[in-house]
Amino acid sequence: MSDGNYNRNLLPYHNYQSGVRAGKAALRQLALDELRRQLLELRPDLPAGEVEERVARMREKLK
Repeated sequence: MSDGNYNRNLLPYHNYQSGVRAGKAALRQLALDELRRQLLELRPDLPAGEVEERVARMREKLK
């Protein structure tokens, strides 16, 4: 006879927190992609290395 916890035991242990972390990571990636897009659109004269350096600095700030 089931005690009511059978289905709950099949779920991941911290499913809510892992979903929150995945959502934050997705938003950080969207922000970095948008920064890269805006830099290329507004400052087309910037070398690719400079764009990636600025994106890397923003990535560090978002952690």
